[in-house]
Amino acid sequence: MLLIGKRVVLEYGILTVLFMILLHSCSVQQRTTVRNYPTDKPFVYSNKINIINDLPKDEKKRLTYELENYWDDSLRVRLAQRYLVRYRLNKPPVFDSSNLDRSMNFMKAYLNSQGYFYPNFKDSVFIDTVKDQLRTYVIMDISTGKNITIDSVSYSFQDAALNALVQSEISKSLLKKGGRYTKQVIGDELDRLTNLFRQNGYYNFSRDDLRAVVDTLDKELLQLTLDPFKQAQLITDAAKKRNENPSWDINITTTRNLTDSTGLHQFSFGNIYYYPETKLYDIPDSVRRRTDFIVDTFSTGIMKYKQNVFRFRPMRDHTYFKRGDKYNEADYFKTINTLGQLGAWQQVDAILEPRNNDSLDVHIFLVPAIKQSVATELEGSRNSGDVITGNTLGISMNLTYNNKNRWKQAIQQQTVLRTGVELNLLNQTNNPIFQTFLVSASHTYAFPRILTPFRSWGSSKKIENKKTLLTLNGSYIDRRNFYKVNSCTASIGYEWRTRKRNGDHLWLYKPLNVELYGITRLAGLDDLIQKNPFLQASFNEGNIVSQSLSFISTSTGRLNRNRSHYFRVGIEEAGGLFGLLPGLRNNIYRYIKTETEYRQVTRYDQSELAYRAFAGVGYNYGNDPRIGRTLPFFKQFIAGGPYSM
Repeated sequence: MLLIGKRVVLEYGILTVLFMILLHSCSVQQRTTVRNYPTDKPFVYSNKINIINDLPKDEKKRLTYELENYWDDSLRVRLAQRYLVRYRLNKPPVFDSSNLDRSMNFMKAYLNSQGYFYPNFKDSVFIDTVKDQLRTYVIMDISTGKNITIDSVSYSFQDAALNALVQSEISKSLLKKGGRYTKQVIGDELDRLTNLFRQNGYYNFSRDDLRAVVDTLDKELLQLTLDPFKQAQLITDAAKKRNENPSWDINITTTRNLTDSTGLHQFSFGNIYYYPETKLYDIPDSVRRRTDFIVDTFSTGIMKYKQNVFRFRPMRDHTYFKRGDKYNEADYFKTINTLGQLGAWQQVDAILEPRNNDSLDVHIFLVPAIKQSVATELEGSRNSGDVITGNTLGISMNLTYNNKNRWKQAIQQQTVLRTGVELNLLNQTNNPIFQTFLVSASHTYAFPRILTPFRSWGSSKKIENKKTLLTLNGSYIDRRNFYKVNSCTASIGYEWRTRKRNGDHLWLYKPLNVELYGITRLAGLDDLIQKNPFLQASFNEGNIVSQSLSFISTSTGRLNRNRSHYFRVGIEEAGGLFGLLPGLRNNIYRYIKTETEYRQVTRYDQSELAYRAFAGVGYNYGNDPRIGRTLPFFKQFIAGGPYSM
């Protein structure tokens, strides 16, 4: 039987490979049907772009993919996929040769934006008659020519302070000598400079105040000579240089005279006003002019309120600038976004009010979220694959209480109560109708700051979404005739985030995690373990006192913005110190566990391609045979499943 099974698997494997080869050998056109086509007129059935000059493989693939978007609308082939392997072309456009020139112009403009300024195009058109269809195939052969490189980069501003600021950050310039010239990289450099100025006090400076001057002329052509032969030689050499190694000079300057403009005025943050009880329908200017508020003045800001619903601290801790700092646009928007993410306010807006041509008063309007909410959920599930009890029906009810402003400090509190039963349907196995009873409760506090006795994290601008998490859980499960499980877990953890250029980093550190478990074995479980000794490892009784650290990095690709990366690494250590205590030595697990995970997702127009890699190592260095020398079953690794990607 084993040989027959292997033979069947081999035959199916060979048939699958042959089918894939046959499918690949059939082009898309051979698997395409046409509907509602024009009769007695040629219509666009296929278009193709060929880049015929030598380019790196990845660059040629990228350009070919992007150029497909620059066909004229009347030359596009819109295929609809059907049954995974079939395609349908519905209402194809009539072919018109005049649209070829328009497509060339679109493609040339795109290539120019990518630094290819000397492309050549050659189109080929042929018509294939299939029954009464005049199928037109359009092929565009493109020689992109050499990519323009950057010969030199210079910055010239009339203001000495601007020049000094640019030179201090010159290492971060996106324009490098010998680098590729594209309109995108120039635009990105202008954006970088604009952000640089607006992060150093230049509130009125905008991108429209900058321009890039590109010099495309060969300097050798400017040499004065009366010799016509030498002049002809200079022109020939310039043309040869343009074809072999074209390069241009770039100068970044201002679009107008800013000497007397407010664009050169540096501003500092002035007074900071907070309105934490703003109504959703309030007009900010009207709120700002009201005089009936209670006003509390602090060294870092002014809070105006009427009902004393919020303390000042959560607003202070999540404001990333202070009075007297130079205006920094990044810190300004970071403050607004962070306050809006705390949960205590559903909407956060702000207004900047110039004062004396050198100060900006900040008015922050915070609309409170609904403070308290209660939700109930009723869930049902059916299990028809239980080999012991047959068909079972599970019914559970959840009661959730949320408080988004505990103790007036934007502390998030959540309490969840859950109870449920599992019923033996139709009493098929002569077991009691009640099979399982469970009840659990959890209580969580999320403080909007890092609570430590030795350091204040409030002033760190690089750290965002700072949280301290306190969690307490308890549960009781009664699996009738098999076991009873009591559990209690408690933990304290810190969570924070740091921003990076193309993504962010998330850290989660739990200095203390306590998990207590108690199992009462009943006769039914003992019988199962005798029949299947491997179940013994799943019901080891032991407790955990551990600490853990997790790091998660998410980013998008620099060259392909449709590609995202996810990287996670975590380490957990249990019993290293507490396991040395005599009273705990034989009652808690002692192990170290580390795991890492990587995901990559590439998004296309109608699909996604996902990769995932996971690896983990766990080692139990405890020597207590009662607890076991393996990891606790609830800490072991699980691979696969429908949600693994």
